[in-house]
Amino acid sequence: MYAIVKISGRQYRVSRDEVIRVDRLKAEPGEELIVSDVMMISDGEQREIGSPHVPYRVCLEVIEHGRDRKQITRRFVRRGGMRRKRGYRRSYSMVKIKSIEQGE
Repeated sequence: MYAIVKISGRQYRVSRDEVIRVDRLKAEPGEELIVSDVMMISDGEQREIGSPHVPYRVCLEVIEHGRDRKQITRRFVRRGGMRRKRGYRRSYSMVKIKSIEQGE
């Protein structure tokens, strides 16, 4: 069984006991969250697609927070003598999917 859920404005395909990396959540490690933005649910044979949601919810637990490797962006103008180099590190949260259950 898997579900398509919307977490922090992005859609993820999740199944039970899976660990995924999402954008940073405002929750402490060890805290449990319930996501009710479930767009689709599938049990292998049947699919239920919502318009926009289905009456399921996903319970997840925040494992840890972290930051990705530095991403370097560069800008170069050929004859203008302009060069710019910037970098940033994206923050993320590792979450474990505890259960996918019916009920809004």
